[in-house]
Amino acid sequence: MVTIADYAGIKTAWCPGCGNFGILSAVKKALVELKIEPHQVLLVSGIGQAGKLPHYMRGNIFNSLHGRPVPPAVAAKIANPELIVIAVSGDGDAYGEGGNHFIHAARRNHRITYLVHNNQVYGLTKGQTSPTSDSGFITRSTPQGAPVPINPLALAIALDTSFVARGFSGEIDHLAGLIKAGIQHPGFALIDILQPCPSFNFKNTFNWYRERVYRLGADYDPTDKLAAFARAQEWGEKIPIGIIYKKERPTFEEQLPALKAGALVTQKLEPRGVAGLFDEFM
Repeated sequence: MVTIADYAGIKTAWCPGCGNFGILSAVKKALVELKIEPHQVLLVSGIGQAGKLPHYMRGNIFNSLHGRPVPPAVAAKIANPELIVIAVSGDGDAYGEGGNHFIHAARRNHRITYLVHNNQVYGLTKGQTSPTSDSGFITRSTPQGAPVPINPLALAIALDTSFVARGFSGEIDHLAGLIKAGIQHPGFALIDILQPCPSFNFKNTFNWYRERVYRLGADYDPTDKLAAFARAQEWGEKIPIGIIYKKERPTFEEQLPALKAGALVTQKLEPRGVAGLFDEFM
């Protein structure tokens, strides 16, 4: 039987008070509760403090370039659909450098889970504004204040992303539940996770989030797209957490003819099959 200890990785190097600790605990908790063994999981990350999360766990790991965890995650899922594939990014990694990949993976509905550690600042490179920094947020790179931020939830809903959720690193059990739901969801699952950065973001602190986040109740219908848009616009005095939007639609993998014969990793390779293509182009 799988336990939390089975997922123990190397010693963490995050700053004391970082929200990443709560996210790491929630990921492990979700996988254990789903009875998923480390060898069944692939964790793909980009660059940044969030990108270190796979190092602190056991499992299959792939470190990609800054903003590029989604393409290898998608490729791995296509090659071996039996893998539980989780991509991990920070807000800059996902919505800045990797914005294009995020948009098209959501649109195509690849069956991966995308965890975005959203602390509204670039922590690894010493506190520059990120795509989600609040308007007017002052840093050394934006002494006059940050511009209007991107709204990742509203963008995802506009793309008809089949699973859109927001969690908070200070509510580990609730976040673990969202991660479990995202892993089990048949399609692309975005989980935007609010977290404090005690070293570089002195506005959006743990207490700031704690005073504002609230859980969506049982009466909320995540299949109502207009209601989801309304919730996605809530920011400031009240910030909803939970499954914001959900829609069933075919996954990319289900529509890929090459997978009709089974997972690519199990299909017999026939090099002579491409000989005709070489003859055509040589």
